[in-house]
Amino acid sequence: MTVFAKVEVAGAPIAGKGTFRSLRNYNFRIWSAGAIVSYIGTWMQRTGQDWLVLTQLTHRNATAVGIVMALQFGPQLVLMPLTGYAADHVDGRRLLMATQAAMGTLALVLGLLTVTGYVQLWHVYVFALLLGCVTAFDSPVRMTFVGELVGDTGLSNAVALNSTSFNAGRMVGPAVAGVLIASVGTGWVFLVNAASFVAVLGSLGLLRVAELHRRRGTRRTTSGFADGFRYVWARPDLKVALLMLFLIGTFGINFPIFISTMSVTVFHGGAGQYGLLTSAMAVGTISGALLAAAREKPHIGLLLASSGAFGVACAIAAMMPNYWTFGLMLVIVGVSAQTFTTSTNSLVQLATEPAMRGRVIAIVLAVAMGGTPIGAPIVGWVADRFGPRWALGVGAAAGMGAAFVGGWGLWLGGGRRK
Repeated sequence: MTVFAKVEVAGAPIAGKGTFRSLRNYNFRIWSAGAIVSYIGTWMQRTGQDWLVLTQLTHRNATAVGIVMALQFGPQLVLMPLTGYAADHVDGRRLLMATQAAMGTLALVLGLLTVTGYVQLWHVYVFALLLGCVTAFDSPVRMTFVGELVGDTGLSNAVALNSTSFNAGRMVGPAVAGVLIASVGTGWVFLVNAASFVAVLGSLGLLRVAELHRRRGTRRTTSGFADGFRYVWARPDLKVALLMLFLIGTFGINFPIFISTMSVTVFHGGAGQYGLLTSAMAVGTISGALLAAAREKPHIGLLLASSGAFGVACAIAAMMPNYWTFGLMLVIVGVSAQTFTTSTNSLVQLATEPAMRGRVIAIVLAVAMGGTPIGAPIVGWVADRFGPRWALGVGAAAGMGAAFVGGWGLWLGGGRRK
């Protein structure tokens, strides 16, 4: 039996070829324009939040940053039964409008608390938890909504281009946040992020609803979320991909801890230097997303190669002697990490029946982000106890472990690829 079954994609393809072919679709083009503005704001907030906790509310306490990450990503796991069901049964456009508005409101309130000087560490913990709850509903529907914009035949390219927009925000947002923090203070970063949600809400309002590719059968199903687990359990290909994602998502993708502690503790940099390091990694993630967009379909071999490259890149980055060489290695870390995550997302969506896609993607997100409450505090503790370089070593071990799992999946399937 082959572990990775061949994916069949029905429907007419988007006309023509090319890395940016999905942008010929009006709805996807409008969505992308609004989303990239919001992504920039989101990455500004992430940078400001980490900096606020690490340097203003604590004395360089990486464990506190890990706790914030755990609170922010933990709801992906706890609320999974509800979020996956909502992604499959609630109108995607309306649900996105509700979640995006809620996220903008949370950013506004945290910004006002910070600007007025009332913010405390427990406030950040509470807002991280609330944001995590909203994001738990937002993420599955946002990922599956891309399929409604372009249809299944354009899905792989659209997912990769959406990831490109997200990582363009990662490149621009932290650099802008660093400038704002140094010039006017951290609170204004949160306020700018709150304003950025107007763009994505506007793009959702401008979509041509009649041209959306509704998932057939989704609204008629009455099965519970347990069917999502049964579906995944019966699919060896999905189980291998999810185990790889668990290892890298739990112990590898803890970039706020890696970058902030290396910047502040090892290289003694300020907010601007921290923002530039985050942007340097974003250059790599954008490159990885564009490379994924140029491919027709992902396969398990690509997951194996990218996870192994991630492990090696993290190990080399941990040994870099200065700020600039570390920044250069972050580009490679970003390429490998984004290639892995984008390819995993596309592979799972294309391999899943449309009516089950929301529930399966909720499981994917729970595996990728729900492991953060386990991994982030551990990685933060390692950074505090043994140093940031050893924390990066944990990420390196996670990448190599995921590559081993991918190799096992290929061996179990007789070495065949899709």
